[in-house]
Amino acid sequence: MTLPEIYQQFIAGLKETGFLEFIAVIAGIASVWFSRKENIWVYPTGLINTTFYIYLSFKGSLFGEATVNFYYTVMSIYGWILWTRKNEQKEHVVQITFSNKKEWLIEIGFFLFFYITIFSALTYLKRDFAPGAIPWADAFASATAFTGMWLMARKKVESWIWWIATNIASIPLFFIKHYVFTSVYYTVLLVLAIMGLIEWRKRARQNLLLVKSAA
Repeated sequence: MTLPEIYQQFIAGLKETGFLEFIAVIAGIASVWFSRKENIWVYPTGLINTTFYIYLSFKGSLFGEATVNFYYTVMSIYGWILWTRKNEQKEHVVQITFSNKKEWLIEIGFFLFFYITIFSALTYLKRDFAPGAIPWADAFASATAFTGMWLMARKKVESWIWWIATNIASIPLFFIKHYVFTSVYYTVLLVLAIMGLIEWRKRARQNLLLVKSAA
């Protein structure tokens, strides 16, 4: 595909973008912005985003993405609870931290489990129920997103690495499926995810120093 063809598809896709998709995209960007700032509003705005995208994904036969957004919804409630928990000193129980080697192995296993499961399901469903599915790409975008959302709820720095992978995979995936505005949305999220990774690494180091000084 040449650059003029990509540009024409981009303009045509924007014209086809519905009101719900615009709202979902704005809410999603706001959610990621709040998560970068470690602000609890990440979850209310995120729930608006996921609810709308569940509907849009089913409408577009993007069952893998619909599953991801349903999972986002559940994990948003879980994360909301974790982020608001405080100890007797009125301090937040969950702090931004790095994953250790054991946690990294668990995270990779978590990703592989969902990748294999989603890939197998979409490969089976593609023939009769989900002709628009691209099993390997949908499964990768979904499994990395599942992992990133789980780690985000636990305030792990590495959540941003998985989000970066999700965004890189989703940009061309949605463009090919004619969700051009959503493709642009994931481009914005990619930039925010990189910024989030940098900021959370700084905060994790600060928290680590506080723990050491208190020991």
